[in-house]
Amino acid sequence: MKQSDSDIIEGILRGEEHGYAILLQRYRTRVYSLALRILRQSEEAEEAAQDAFIRAFRSLDRFEGRSRFSTWLYRITYNSAISHAARLRRQPPTEELEEEEHRSDALPSDLRIEQQELRDLVTDAIKVMRPEYAVVLTLFYLQEQGYEEIAEITGLPLGTVKNRLHRARAQLRRAVIRKYSYVPQTGP
Repeated sequence: MKQSDSDIIEGILRGEEHGYAILLQRYRTRVYSLALRILRQSEEAEEAAQDAFIRAFRSLDRFEGRSRFSTWLYRITYNSAISHAARLRRQPPTEELEEEEHRSDALPSDLRIEQQELRDLVTDAIKVMRPEYAVVLTLFYLQEQGYEEIAEITGLPLGTVKNRLHRARAQLRRAVIRKYSYVPQTGP
């Protein structure tokens, strides 16, 4: 049986250090994905994700459990990636790194092809969106967070989250229409 996050955290606080590895394994792909949506460079996203985990683990004793652990961790990740982005803007421009495609290490075995195709389409559409839209769409569709949780993670007002999600959905809708539109060929 899979341990709950709160059971793992209680164990860590009692000195069971293997719990860190469990939480890292459970959330590393999603934390990296969120950081990548903000930073758009895999190396920078990896650094921000590592920083987020370090910050979270160092302050685990201050996690009060008022929200889910994942929401708390995504908030830390969001702040870490935003801080990283600010540092990058202050640095002189360097050669751009080619963005690696994000791969999930562990997908559920019962995932149907249609679901994976839709997930891939959403992921591809997110890659070309402005970060403020990509973040809310990632949190909503790929991380399955609700409006209130997204507002808590990003620190944005609920109305702003809804507005950005509405605009991001419109961009996603256009991407789906482009991908699946049939354009008849004229001539022989």
